[in-house]
Amino acid sequence: MSQLIACRSTEGIVLGVDSKAVDLDAQGREVHLTVERLFPLGPRAAVAVGGAPEGVEMARALSRFIAEEKLETIDEIYSAGLAFLSSRYNEFMRAICRDVPLDPLHHVHFILAGVSGQDLENPYKLYLVWTKKKRPQLDGEEILHAFTVPRRMALEYRLSQMAQRGASAEEVFKEVRSAMESLTWYKEEVGPPYHFALIAKDGFRTLPFGG
Repeated sequence: MSQLIACRSTEGIVLGVDSKAVDLDAQGREVHLTVERLFPLGPRAAVAVGGAPEGVEMARALSRFIAEEKLETIDEIYSAGLAFLSSRYNEFMRAICRDVPLDPLHHVHFILAGVSGQDLENPYKLYLVWTKKKRPQLDGEEILHAFTVPRRMALEYRLSQMAQRGASAEEVFKEVRSAMESLTWYKEEVGPPYHFALIAKDGFRTLPFGG
């Protein structure tokens, strides 16, 4: 399991992720891992990844791909990234699930966040890329204000209200950080270390957990 939180603010996009993951060993037993879930995509974008542990390597590969292609705006990153992730996911599923139905353990979710080069009035964009249920391929759509994976509807509502009233990045960060801490207390699948970031016009930067 994993927890991803994303929300727009007047100064950029705030992202929050935990690092706890569960995988299966060779005997089919659950193994708890600590994984990296947040990666920069060029100078002004990032991807947060949740779901199956294999998604982490896909996100890491996407980060390298975006750097090699020198893509900077979220418009071109989302377009190229969706095709890249779909290809990688299909390769992975063909390798391990050739004759096996899609397993929920192999569902992946990506939140892409960044600065648009086309929409100057609303430059901060969020996109969700997720696994379709019917067959092993990915699809995507734009997120208007805020999103959580897994869905935490009360939290999403609070964050969406903050985004719509023009909350600052500091306000949004405090809410995201508080929510992540609270989830850890009553959701055993969510756990530290936590990582937070702000994507603004001047670039991607990490936010200190204690700040």
